[in-house]
Amino acid sequence: MKGTGLYLFGYFLLLGGILLALWKFGILASIGTTWIAIGLIIAIGIGIMIAAATGRKSTIEVDRS
Repeated sequence: MKGTGLYLFGYFLLLGGILLALWKFGILASIGTTWIAIGLIIAIGIGIMIAAATGRKSTIEVDRS
């Protein structure tokens, strides 16, 4: 779970950086607020899906002797 949280933190930093760059270039001013919100929701959903898929899965064996 620790790696998944770190991945999501990095992903949100990446999204924030991209948004700041688009704002600085003036691209966000020409896009409606609704479309920006829809894009953010989709990007966050993709990040969560990728983070969940890359999580380590392990089995626990119990010795009952």
